[in-house]
Amino acid sequence: MTKIEPYLNIDDAIESLDNGGRFYNILTSADDGVISQSELGKVAGLLNDKQQMILFFEISISNLNADKRNEVISKLEDKLKETYLKFKPLELLPSEAFSKGTIASNAIITGIPTLIESKDEFTGFILIPIYSGEITTFSMIPLIDLYDVYELKDEKSDEKFLIAHVKSENKLPEKKIKVAGILKELKLDKEEDVASEKYLEAVYHLEVN
Repeated sequence: MTKIEPYLNIDDAIESLDNGGRFYNILTSADDGVISQSELGKVAGLLNDKQQMILFFEISISNLNADKRNEVISKLEDKLKETYLKFKPLELLPSEAFSKGTIASNAIITGIPTLIESKDEFTGFILIPIYSGEITTFSMIPLIDLYDVYELKDEKSDEKFLIAHVKSENKLPEKKIKVAGILKELKLDKEEDVASEKYLEAVYHLEVN
């Protein structure tokens, strides 16, 4: 998961985002007052993943006040504004994520993470596609086998929500953070027909002062 250093002022945000794109984006110009998808993709390090681009964009401007955020958003090209509205993440507390979050949508959740270190502490399964030639099958795999799993706790209550990121030596700090990712379904038992839980597949995080 990538740690984000958010923009601290609007001038830095616009200078970074209105960057002209990559060298082959010959129809895009830096400092023209319009932020294109190619320019956002360049600073996010992405090519075609529009959903993740918007996730990066939203968390990178999250420390600006509402007026400044809206000013940056107003500079998005028309098609990118449509993409932004489609994938704009909900900002949630852990206590809100299950009831208000929608599977496959972007979300930014704020809380304090605690790593679940043992399989004995956690049970949950996800569907993983397995490809064999032109045939695709699915297998139920324990989430904790593939991901570092955390309980993200509300700062002022004991309510928690699960977040997970691909296993890494770099663990999340046990302090207040914002975590940005995609909400996904989690089955507590292999026999469940319909998933009864949700978790956030985390992509970005930033520390909250």
